[in-house]
Amino acid sequence: MSQHRSLEDQVIVITGASSGIGLATALLAAERGAKVVAVARSAQVLEELAQTVAENGGELLPVAADVADREQLQVAVQQALGRFGRIDTWINNAGVAIYGLLDEVADEDSRRLFDVNFWGVVNGSLLALPHLVSSQGVLINVGSEASEAVVPWQGMYSASKHAVKGFTDGLRIEVEQIRKHPVSVVLIQPTAVDTPYPEHARNYMAEEPKLPPPLIDPVHVADKILGAAQKGGRDIKVGALASANIAMSRWMPRLADRMSAVRARTQQQKQPAREPQGTLYQAGESGRVLGRPAV
Repeated sequence: MSQHRSLEDQVIVITGASSGIGLATALLAAERGAKVVAVARSAQVLEELAQTVAENGGELLPVAADVADREQLQVAVQQALGRFGRIDTWINNAGVAIYGLLDEVADEDSRRLFDVNFWGVVNGSLLALPHLVSSQGVLINVGSEASEAVVPWQGMYSASKHAVKGFTDGLRIEVEQIRKHPVSVVLIQPTAVDTPYPEHARNYMAEEPKLPPPLIDPVHVADKILGAAQKGGRDIKVGALASANIAMSRWMPRLADRMSAVRARTQQQKQPAREPQGTLYQAGESGRVLGRPAV
């Protein structure tokens, strides 16, 4: 396992930093002494986050950008370098979701999801890589247990996270094995996490969506991400169910299919859908780490 700079000596870029896992990671990184560059579409939330971090003695640079647009993300890179001079860890965390049966989801929505979840990771990875080579740093891509297992009602999301794993594995071989660069390429695979993910999703269901329980604390995921920022790693499962569901998908796939179908019934709340458009095309500006309690 590689050893990289300690957190208090790092400059860390985090995409999707305005809510959920990304916000938890930004706050925890700043608390532990890192200089943080927080990237998201929710500009107002980022400004408030920067003020909160400064009031607690930390340093955070807010950068409003859509990861699906490589030019916007290039601006984020330049701002990070202009402020701090280098990048030690880059965390591709930004993601969007869709709840709906695959044959009911509009192609436009599916393509937008891939633009963020997959191409956003590609954009961030390829832009960050030269700077991580210089700093002997860490690239961290946030996948999911759905990078190997599948979640019903979220088929296109699962497909995008499978793609993230394939890209990350391919890049790791090229970076670490072929080119022998001193960079760690890490995939984080959490189980279901208690974040605003369901309420931010584009929702085709008549009911308000939720994640299948039990849910883990996003701060636990943030802690694992920041551990990888210092020690590297390969693919890191977070939460016991992540390991269990992935193992079942590998070794007992037919049983995994049936169990996954059972979980479909646990993703609908007993209330009508509230904001079915979600944040697929526009910033959410929620600024919350945790999700709303399910009804």
